[in-house]
Formats: sequence, C-alpha cells, structure tokens
Amino acid sequence: MKTYSLERLEKLCKQRKVWKAQGKRVVFTNGCFDLLHPGHITYLQDAKTLGDVLIIGLNDDASIRRLKGDARPINPLDDRAVMLKALKPVDEVVAFSDDTPFNLISALLPDVLVKGGDYSADNIVGADVVTNAGGHVTTIPFLAGYSSTRLIQKIIALDA
Repeated sequence: MKTYSLERLEKLCKQRKVWKAQGKRVVFTNGCFDLLHPGHITYLQDAKTLGDVLIIGLNDDASIRRLKGDARPINPLDDRAVMLKALKPVDEVVAFSDDTPFNLISALLPDVLVKGGDYSADNIVGADVVTNAGGHVTTIPFLAGYSSTRLIQKIIALDA
C-alpha cells in the first residue's frame, strides 16, 4: 500500500473537493498507531461519528523514531497503514514525514480536526488552520487503561 507521495496527497486533496461538493463532512485525526488496541478502535469509531469521511494522518517510521526513540515503531509504516485501512471507520490513510501533521492538515483542510483527550483545543497542531477555514476542532476521551507504550512495557516485562 502506497501511503505517501506528493501525487497521492494531490489525489486526496482533489477527492476532498469532491466530498465537499457532495456535502460530506471530512474528519481528520493523526497518530502513530504503532500497536492497535481497543483504545484506538474506540477512538476511531467515535471520530467517524463526527462526519462522513475519516482520514488518518499516519506518522512515518522516521518521524516516530524522532518522537519516541530508536526502538519505535514496532510495526513499520506499511503494516500500520494496512491495519488501519482495514478498520470499518477508516476511509483514508495518508502518511506524513514531518514531526507534526501541520502541512497535511493545511493541504486537506478537514471540516473536523480531532485528537485524543490528552490534548486541549488550544494545543492541537493545525487547529488554527481548520478553524480559520470554518472547520471545527474537538477532542475525544481515551478509553482508560490502553496505550501502545503500556503494551510495549507489558511485553518487555513478560520477556524478562
């Protein structure tokens, strides 16, 4: 699955215009989604209820290493993209290589920008771009007890 290229982003931006002309509401979220767990699934299901089309901006491997260290990601980009794309709520997955999805958000201009409950609307990257374009920014609470980092720590403890 080819998740990132300038050509792919251009096609997705053109498709975004089609969806807008059809009156569809585009929702965008982003993350690493390194080890999928029930928290991710619940979050994505909730995000999809905010609109008609859910696009996920997926950190590429290099950006995850910069954010989380050399031991991450556990799963490479193409594997993470395939798993996400297979989920019912997810319509599109597009990778990005920057440390933040700002450029991706600026290009796509979603109607709704959503992040997990550990963010506040004033510190969500791209919030100003989305609101200035007439969009909405919101957060969704996390399902308690789930995180990729916690899963990795549990696996390491089992191996010790």
